[in-house]
Amino acid sequence: MVHEDSEHRATQQSDCAVASHTRSQGCLFGVSLGPGDPGLITRRAFELLQRTDAYWSYPVRKKGADSFALQIALEAGLGLPAEHMPLVFPMTHDAEILAGYWLRAAETVLARLREGRDVLFLAEGDVSTYSTFIHLARTVSALEPGIDIQTVAGVPSFNAAAARLGMPLADSDETVAIVPAGYGIELIERLLDDFDTLVLLKVKPLLDDILDLLERRGLLPHAAFVEKAGTPAERVERDVARLRGEKVNYLSLLLVKNPERPRGELRRGCRKKREDA
Repeated sequence: MVHEDSEHRATQQSDCAVASHTRSQGCLFGVSLGPGDPGLITRRAFELLQRTDAYWSYPVRKKGADSFALQIALEAGLGLPAEHMPLVFPMTHDAEILAGYWLRAAETVLARLREGRDVLFLAEGDVSTYSTFIHLARTVSALEPGIDIQTVAGVPSFNAAAARLGMPLADSDETVAIVPAGYGIELIERLLDDFDTLVLLKVKPLLDDILDLLERRGLLPHAAFVEKAGTPAERVERDVARLRGEKVNYLSLLLVKNPERPRGELRRGCRKKREDA
């Protein structure tokens, strides 16, 4: 299995290398780096980042700011290549402003791809889950249909948090909902009626309101809080009531188990074909 897996990765890399030499355009890779612990970078991502012929790009909140994603890579012992570029993605919900930054970032990346260079976009967590890469890839693809875009899977913060807590996200037939807490208390309460586990991301703005809801539903003992999961600054709090009135970090989440939720009947196995079908 190890030999076959190594052959598969080598084939992927050689295919991309051939593409970059035989075509006029390079490949855009979304490289997931995990939540912050360099040990959670996948082997596939690490191998890509060791390439000397690829161009690194990474998100920053404003010009001159540090990049959390870049920091993860550097702490893993990877050297910053001579050619790299920060891409600015500001912290705003203004769709018009964001669209302008996405467009400029995509044009910057496309300039390298059109030179036949492969571009590695570094992102914390998993690039398929609430990631800046989703917007970048969508905009690049709109500007240049048919461009080669590849995604390298990674460890999301909520998986790292569940592992740290020893709290399974789903067992047997349990259901899971993953949602930014900013959607509001009413939605969270409705989800508690339908799901066995809630993963509430970015809880900072509504933390006290969420704690009030959990107390009312008798779920405080079944909740746990993790801040900056998988980083040296990680904080774990199992007695979540102690968080009332605190200002927590933006990179914070709550895992909530809902053990007493009424469940409906689960249909098991394959449906039998109707005789008249």
